[in-house]
Amino acid sequence: MNYFNLYFLNLYFYIFFMIYSAVFIPLLALIVTFLSLFMNQRATMKRFRRAIGWWGRGITLIPFPLVKIYYEDHSKGNTEEPYIFVCNHRAASDGFLMSVLPHEAVQVVNIWPFRIPVLGFFARRAGYLSIRKMQPEVFFEKATELIRGNVSIIFFPEGTRSASRKMGNFHSSAFRLALKSKAPIVPLCISGNENIPPKGSLLLRPGTIRIRRLPAITWTDYKGMTIFSLKNKVREIIGNELSLMENGV
Repeated sequence: MNYFNLYFLNLYFYIFFMIYSAVFIPLLALIVTFLSLFMNQRATMKRFRRAIGWWGRGITLIPFPLVKIYYEDHSKGNTEEPYIFVCNHRAASDGFLMSVLPHEAVQVVNIWPFRIPVLGFFARRAGYLSIRKMQPEVFFEKATELIRGNVSIIFFPEGTRSASRKMGNFHSSAFRLALKSKAPIVPLCISGNENIPPKGSLLLRPGTIRIRRLPAITWTDYKGMTIFSLKNKVREIIGNELSLMENGV
């Protein structure tokens, strides 16, 4: 792709991103405020989180067909929600890609998303969890409470994006929570977005992103494991599946 087409793609994307967000976000705020007059907080939060998912899904559609996204559900529907989703992390776009999941969910994020004007406000209102900002006991208390309320939780256990096909080491929080809550763990593999955009750049590049959801690992499967062995098991499952995906399987 030549530079003219590359810059045209990005100009087109960011203009529509700003227009779409400028319309959708105030509309979302008005709708949620209106619904809160007639619903309890739990019902309002459920619709608020789903609305954020719709907003994210709309953003992922803007650069189509130059950026194509495919969601592959290999879960076999073998468990009931809520889930603990564990995902590899290659690009800043990963958070938006989570909008493909048909579940009420919150993400575990670093501090910086909360510092973004407007988006940070909605992340806080949706109950997103900052792993760096909370004391561990507070984090696990809030996360467990969400799971008990039938809200799934999305982790990127590498902590920071790898910016390549090489997967980093996993932190333990997702697996510690799993052993506390007994919730099923769902490995989620993301391939093809390491340059959409590249690390240190805001320029999107054309490409195809595949998101593959694998069968859940249930409490029965992992209840006898340690945090360390469970972490390595899930990392190995995701690593093996990414190798298949990148070889065209």
